[in-house]
Amino acid sequence: MRKLYFLVIICLFVSCKKDTPKPAPIVKKKPPLIILTDERKVEIDTTTINVFKSETLKQFYDASENKTVWGNLKKRTYVLSQLEESDKLGLDPEDYKASKLRKFESRISSLNDKDLATYDILLTYNFEKYLNHLYKGKLDPKKIYTDWDLEEKTFDVNSVLIKAFNKNKLDSVVDNIQPKSETYKELLKALEIIDEFPNDEIGTIAIDSSTRKITLNDTNNAIVNIKKRLLFWGDMSGKDTLNRIYNKKTFESVKRFQERHGLASDGVIGAGTISALNYSKEKRKQQIIANLERWRWYTSDFADNYFIINIPNYSLNVVEDKDTTLVRNIVVGTSKRKTPIITSTLKTVVFNPTWTVPPTILKEDVVPAMKRNRNYLANKSITIYDTTGKVVDPTAWNENKPGNYRYVQSPGYNNSLGVMKILFPNHHSVYLHDTNHRNYFGRNNRSLSSGCVRIENPLELAEHILDDPEKWNREKIDTLIATKKTTNIKIVKKYALYQWYWTAWSKKNQLVFRADIYNLDSDLYAKLRN
Repeated sequence: MRKLYFLVIICLFVSCKKDTPKPAPIVKKKPPLIILTDERKVEIDTTTINVFKSETLKQFYDASENKTVWGNLKKRTYVLSQLEESDKLGLDPEDYKASKLRKFESRISSLNDKDLATYDILLTYNFEKYLNHLYKGKLDPKKIYTDWDLEEKTFDVNSVLIKAFNKNKLDSVVDNIQPKSETYKELLKALEIIDEFPNDEIGTIAIDSSTRKITLNDTNNAIVNIKKRLLFWGDMSGKDTLNRIYNKKTFESVKRFQERHGLASDGVIGAGTISALNYSKEKRKQQIIANLERWRWYTSDFADNYFIINIPNYSLNVVEDKDTTLVRNIVVGTSKRKTPIITSTLKTVVFNPTWTVPPTILKEDVVPAMKRNRNYLANKSITIYDTTGKVVDPTAWNENKPGNYRYVQSPGYNNSLGVMKILFPNHHSVYLHDTNHRNYFGRNNRSLSSGCVRIENPLELAEHILDDPEKWNREKIDTLIATKKTTNIKIVKKYALYQWYWTAWSKKNQLVFRADIYNLDSDLYAKLRN
């Protein structure tokens, strides 16, 4: 009987094993075959291709049955011109061996088969590299920064290139793969504009340490070079005597300059204005190129509805069906507590939020304050809880083990998050929120927070995105706020969040710049040209 049971179990096991479907093998999509023309073509030794250690290159020549493909003069000319003029798109022609390729081209008719094959491979390898850089940037932000969370852009360069090659439409492939955003186009225009400026040979502007600000009708040695800068950039027109007097004409020109640079356009020349004036043409060009790279990292497929934040511009725009419906001033993180770069989706509005003190603020702000004054937290309506959830009296708080407690601020108008926050998935525990420092929005420099983004007039924003006039009109929101009861509301309408960073663009053929508040531009440019 035992033998019978054993036999039945084996049969069931075998039967189950047969019924379990095997996973389908992963098949890599092959690019289409390359249509070769009657021009000269030679066989390529695969060992030459393998030197490049590029799977993409190998697949490309698999599609041509390992024959050279660039026999057509028109196609070669197009590729060469693109690589040689890649600086017009903020790229470096020598990243694509433009000079070396031109030398090959100059003796094309005398190349032996081996050299022709080498030239062909170099053309393909460098053109594909160029296309990749245009589509998703030369560098990978995840390898440079720890606080940049962007969706990785994938690009099947062989399919795009071979399709354009076969249809004789190489001249459209470069335009088609670049970002379509208006800001990217404005950056390309900015690069074109700045290249039209002459060489910059104006000296550094220096103000005597005893002079903090220069105001209308002041006399100062620095005014001479300030006027030269204003004339150079076109903020001042005509001619000027270039004397040391801060006259009305210069005053109005300074205001125009300040407006283009996101400074308080009051005509008062302080440290911020001097710093912006001291940027040379070359430094501004490098800044534009760094921003072009960033915009190649960002998604090209914008959602129908989205929030877009430009951190250095201290601005939030709500865009719905390609129309900007709301604009808000914002406060962002300081250089020590940077606001992270994020692409995400808005999920929840929280009215009357509590605030739990995060570790960084606990260590750098709360603990030192508590050591000075045990009533510090109580004065801010912050309750201390132990690991069991029991309330701890401030006098019993162990200053040597501050991490053993949880610190929670009660809801209310003076809560650090204000009366509202908006949640979205991210790895940095940040969100958009109101603030108890509402006077900050009147400042020009608003790099003041601990990493989260603070929004001006947030309840109007909440009413707008909840989009339910009966359930969530302003009167009902205000009534709920008055209860001080924490309430979570799901955002039904889908909004993407693009919390990004850019410091340059153009507007109506005018260059526009913002202060590089996290000092990222110079370092990024150096890495691009390394």
